[in-house]
Amino acid sequence: MMWTCIAVFLLCMRPGGCTEKANTSDLIEYTAADFYEKLHSGKMMFIYFEHQVSPTISLFLVELEKSADALQDYGVLVGKVNCNKELVRPYCTEERVQHTAFLFRGGKEFLGFDLDTVFDVNSIVSEVLFAILREEVKYVHTDGDLLAMEKAAKGKKDIVLGYVRSLGTQEHRSMMETAYVYGSKYQFILITGGPVLKYLGVNELPRSSQVWFLHCQVHNRFQTPLTSERCPLTRMRTPLSTLSLYSFLQLMEAPLVSEVYQDPSSVPAPQFPYQQTPQVFLFSRPPTKHLDMDTATALAWRLRGLALMVLIHRQSPAVKTPDEYNVAFRLPEKSPEVKYLTLHNLDDVLELFTNQENEVDEEEEEDEDDRLYEEAKDSHSVKLEDEIAAYVYDNRLDMQDMDSIAQLTTDNFHASVAQSGLTVALFYLKWDAVSMDFVSSFIEVAERLAEVFEDSTVQMRLVDCGEWPDLCVPPKGISPPIPFKPVTSFPTVLLLRPQESAQRYGGMLGAEALHSFIVLSLQPSPAPLSTEEEVTSFLQEVPHPELAGYKCDRALGLFKTKTHAGVSVFTEAAKSLRGEVLTGLLTDGLAEEWAAEHSVELPVVFVFPSWKTGAHPSTLSVPTSAEELALHIDTALLQPMPELTVENLPSFLSLGKALLLLFVGEEEDEIGRRQNQALVEEIRGVGRPEQYLPCWIHLGRTPAGMSVLGSYLGSMPPLPALVLTHLPSGDEIYQYPPNTPIAAPSVRRWLQRVEDGNESPAGMLGDDSWPPAFPFHDFLKIIDMQEPKSAQQQTPEVKEEVTEEVTEEEENVEEDVVVEETDSSSSAPTPANNPTIHSEL
Repeated sequence: MMWTCIAVFLLCMRPGGCTEKANTSDLIEYTAADFYEKLHSGKMMFIYFEHQVSPTISLFLVELEKSADALQDYGVLVGKVNCNKELVRPYCTEERVQHTAFLFRGGKEFLGFDLDTVFDVNSIVSEVLFAILREEVKYVHTDGDLLAMEKAAKGKKDIVLGYVRSLGTQEHRSMMETAYVYGSKYQFILITGGPVLKYLGVNELPRSSQVWFLHCQVHNRFQTPLTSERCPLTRMRTPLSTLSLYSFLQLMEAPLVSEVYQDPSSVPAPQFPYQQTPQVFLFSRPPTKHLDMDTATALAWRLRGLALMVLIHRQSPAVKTPDEYNVAFRLPEKSPEVKYLTLHNLDDVLELFTNQENEVDEEEEEDEDDRLYEEAKDSHSVKLEDEIAAYVYDNRLDMQDMDSIAQLTTDNFHASVAQSGLTVALFYLKWDAVSMDFVSSFIEVAERLAEVFEDSTVQMRLVDCGEWPDLCVPPKGISPPIPFKPVTSFPTVLLLRPQESAQRYGGMLGAEALHSFIVLSLQPSPAPLSTEEEVTSFLQEVPHPELAGYKCDRALGLFKTKTHAGVSVFTEAAKSLRGEVLTGLLTDGLAEEWAAEHSVELPVVFVFPSWKTGAHPSTLSVPTSAEELALHIDTALLQPMPELTVENLPSFLSLGKALLLLFVGEEEDEIGRRQNQALVEEIRGVGRPEQYLPCWIHLGRTPAGMSVLGSYLGSMPPLPALVLTHLPSGDEIYQYPPNTPIAAPSVRRWLQRVEDGNESPAGMLGDDSWPPAFPFHDFLKIIDMQEPKSAQQQTPEVKEEVTEEVTEEEENVEEDVVVEETDSSSSAPTPANNPTIHSEL
């Protein structure tokens, strides 16, 4: 009876679940007096203070109205205060609150929610409940955090662990609603990815949200005290919803083994809430009673969540099953009939149900793919797991003709490269979605360049590494040698010139970025300058009409003579910077005049960053190494307080410094712009550039920053937000105290507390990779398998050269492949008796 009442309550919490509710659908508009009365009564309130109604705010108010019904079940009043009619200080006097909704608890403000995080009824309900249950529902980042919680729960509570792809979704709401009802009975934990998934046996981000039940409480006589430090776990195998999660929890409370003294055909089919759960019947005799119970218990653990285990005592006269059968089962969702089998080991029983589960999973996965795909075409709010793969699939019949660009093969490679001053080669895989998406951009660039340049100037070529692996990962001793190191990540673009080493393109995988890089690469590096007019043209004019509107970084080398030793160093550095920096060479008398005008001695390199206004360059001395000079030029081009964008983030991360990162929202007027600029200046004044890179992200110009900030902290905090991340010493993320004024002295004191270990991290950087849709074939392994003798004879130097080219991404992919091979060759470990599954930690 109790479970029936709870089920009715859960169903009534769903939108439209019960029709006999009081009519509270209209959004309540509070007067100032009403607001203060409710506030002082101590009731929980979720309130928005309305100033001006924009289209975005109007949509939010519609969703806020929908959430009023749902949140009233949890004792939360939902409403708004019209600040144009009522004055509630300070909420009606500060412009910042226009994009914030507030939760009040116990007579005071409890938490503020940026409207970007509470954009629909699901996100409102889930985020509000998440805030209310912040002490009950834990958010863990690492397996070490989970282990600590398992130890704390051992013998006291079972744990319900939920993975949701992102916060604020329907799945997140289902977890929070269930946690609100069962929070006192179970310990609820939430994750959104990270190393915890690897402990759970998930090596790739799941397609949909998932739930695991961790059996940490010894609650019946069939379960012996746990000897492992980890709790056995069971995965929920149905899509996450409030009702399915309720049914799953009831299934976890079912007896591990039921004992009956009647024939399986006479055992009633499972009743609510197990009515769709299969039953497995094993048989027992008095002489082997204890052994049979142990066998049934072991199998029950392996079938946990899949079927109910029933032990039939054959000594009862009511049991009519012939002795030749030792197993029986019933599938209620297909037929109430009991089927009888003769099996020789427990694995056969397990295989019987796991095979059926896999068939159902495959059907559900196909149905889910089709459903998501169709919804994605009708709604921008649906996000697929791999949007690029979805794009390629959607345009698979409209892909541009790849035959319009010639292919490079092992037979024509050297001859083709020798025919042109510059060959731009795209190394790709046909089964990689990112590669095939970039092929379209590559073809677009090729068509644009063909209209401007002759084929002998620049030629665009494709290399199919699935078809020509020897060209991507050349075998030892190939003659003539390939002028580049093995290509092991895809897609990769190399710029090839006759008699020169290849140059790797490291920019964005888009047509505009690649087009600009190629055109800039065609300029002389360095350009010889001999007159004042040529120098002025080099510094001020666009080097080519195709680069109109493109801001170029420039570097000018000044030397006394053309034969100076530093000229060759500068020339080599200039070649390595082709496509990124325009370089010019100035010698003799004009160089001395420029040096005297800027009060420097020759040799010197002037650096003119594109972001810097005025004619005052940075000055660099000329080292003996071209690599060192190129690094110094790159460093001089970086902004002291840069605005991070998708395009420039890799260059700043490559510095290896911790990021003191300020997130600011989109300003609506000049006042907001000045406020944001003042915050940027405050962070610029913090100093310590040798330790931290002060930088900022404008979420209006770089919307991707919202996902970054949300992944850092687990949810969107109020803006502006200041975090310290990418520390060389660890993966911790620290958040400057919210709602605290951001001032340089206060930030410096906060940084000192972080350095002294007096601040707790607000999050951890995940080690999740974003591999392509299909793992890359390990060509090195293929070559070794095909030519074991030559591989064994390979010198350590050659092996080291090949190995150092393998990036972290490929190591992750290779690791995933190894795990899959291991899983396919061994039986799945049981949760109770295999502690070795944690060995990767």
